[in-house]
Amino acid sequence: MKIFSDEFINVQIEESEIPWLKIFTNENYKELTQCPKEVKEDIFRALEIIEKEMIEYYHPEKINIASFGNYVPHVHFHIMARFKEDSYFPEPMWGKKQRNANLNLPDFSKFCEIVKKV
Repeated sequence: MKIFSDEFINVQIEESEIPWLKIFTNENYKELTQCPKEVKEDIFRALEIIEKEMIEYYHPEKINIASFGNYVPHVHFHIMARFKEDSYFPEPMWGKKQRNANLNLPDFSKFCEIVKKV
């Protein structure tokens, strides 16, 4: 689900037990180095906003930012708030499950509204 879009990027929700957003370029660039300067600046502005708001709203153990593109060869970034009590910590969310999650997090939809306003 898309929560934000502008001329260069869009921000989408990744359904998960943890707060997780993704930033995609609107144009289909395969690598970050192929993006024009304005697109890169927009990506990093959004990354900074999302990271800061996740830290302030959720107080996570760590923020994970990942850029993969093996299955989807399109520039995009994953931003995740990680907690010692999530199912995979300290493994990546794509890793081996460590436990059943024991999370009691603030409302994700409210967090998304905060991000959209910044």
